Amino acid sequence: MITLKTVVAILKNDHNFRDILIDGTYFNTEQTDFIFDSLSYDSREVASKTLFFAKGSQFKRAFLADLAIPFYISETDYEVGIPAIIVNDVKHAMSLIAMAFYGNPQDDLKTLAFTGTKGKTTAAYFSKSILDIHNKHKTAMFSTMDTTLDGKTFFKSQLTTPESIDLFRMMREAVSNGMTHLVMEVSSQAYKTARVYGLTFDVGVFLNISPDHIGPIEHPTFEDYFYSKRQLLANSRFAVVNADMDHFDFIKSELTCDHAFYGDASLHPITQSKAFSFQALDQTFDIQLIGHFNQENAVAAALSALQLGAEISDVKKGIAKTTVPGRMEVIKQANGAKIFVDYAHNADSLDKLINVVLPHQTGQVTVIIGTTGNKGESRRQGIGELLNGLPNLNVILTADDPNFEDPAAIAREIASFIDRDIPIIVDREVAIQTAMQQTSGPNDAVIIAGKGVDAYQIVNGVHTPYAGDKNIAEKYL
Repeated sequence: MITLKTVVAILKNDHNFRDILIDGTYFNTEQTDFIFDSLSYDSREVASKTLFFAKGSQFKRAFLADLAIPFYISETDYEVGIPAIIVNDVKHAMSLIAMAFYGNPQDDLKTLAFTGTKGKTTAAYFSKSILDIHNKHKTAMFSTMDTTLDGKTFFKSQLTTPESIDLFRMMREAVSNGMTHLVMEVSSQAYKTARVYGLTFDVGVFLNISPDHIGPIEHPTFEDYFYSKRQLLANSRFAVVNADMDHFDFIKSELTCDHAFYGDASLHPITQSKAFSFQALDQTFDIQLIGHFNQENAVAAALSALQLGAEISDVKKGIAKTTVPGRMEVIKQANGAKIFVDYAHNADSLDKLINVVLPHQTGQVTVIIGTTGNKGESRRQGIGELLNGLPNLNVILTADDPNFEDPAAIAREIASFIDRDIPIIVDREVAIQTAMQQTSGPNDAVIIAGKGVDAYQIVNGVHTPYAGDKNIAEKYL
């Protein structure tokens, strides 16, 4: 619960309070108070004591007209006969009020957050595995793929980083379940839309950066994307940063907290006592996930866990047992050909995936990929240009969450950057079946990229059931 006076005090302390109005008439909070027993930003989920947040560019006055609520917080007085708490930034208000409403759960957890263009989910799984050994399975996790509030029961995530009300509610539930640590992915959108506003993490990790999520509904420019990513380090007590990443020197110059760097020791000698290089990982650690990029993720997770109190023995055991659904999963056809299922969905991650596969699979290699509709439009050119530079690869372009766009048109746009003829098979299952039927022996491979274990396709704004890449591949073994 939270009182009206506490809400106003929080807003004033953040320099975010303007007025309280009822249809244009000013309201004096000194003469009254009110106790709210719930928070909501969804007009379908309100009650008589709900503090409601009118947020988002698509919010309409009609959403408020029939609500039986005592107050709402907004940047606009919609004049519907309900007292409006007017603020400069409703999302900032929502995060800070949610934090207080749920009793500041971050104070009862050791928090570890990952950001980066790729690798967040894998690094989070490495970290949870290590910390579970350290704390006897008391690690909650919020990731792109799975969320767990009790360390053992998982459910599908709706957003990489939940909205602030949901985030702090889930954090409080994790504490109530006896969790001592929280590992989470923090997307650039989480800072762009203030989902974690006011939250300071114990450890923040910056894995890597490359152009992605640039488009009209995400980040207008790379500068905006990169700036949003860096906010994690500005809001962490301890930073772990990949010394091999692009723009590293600039990131290093901005660091104001304690930090550790990791990377290829032959390129970046590392002197921090808690750091170790990829070579050390190669020589002394067992790891199930192949590829240099997975070594990077493991080292980042190791350094983070050490900072949170884990021992090297916990790190070794945790890394050795880590597997990630939909990340570098390998299955084998009856003829010996290998099928690689991976979430790689932009040029950089796809390039790294292909470079892991090619040294081992020397026969015919086919890549199945598409790109999303209505977001990340820059991926199309990047993937097209990458595949154009690999003329010996077979390629099938297909659908991948087309949303409100025509998946065939998306595929044609990717193909426009490739100088050879590329088949387009919009039906993803048929594309997978076709590629698998074309293999002939153990040197051949099919790379199914983009969706990982997602059991849906986003079509016209709806999560449409989809069997999943791995399940479909197993169907045609």
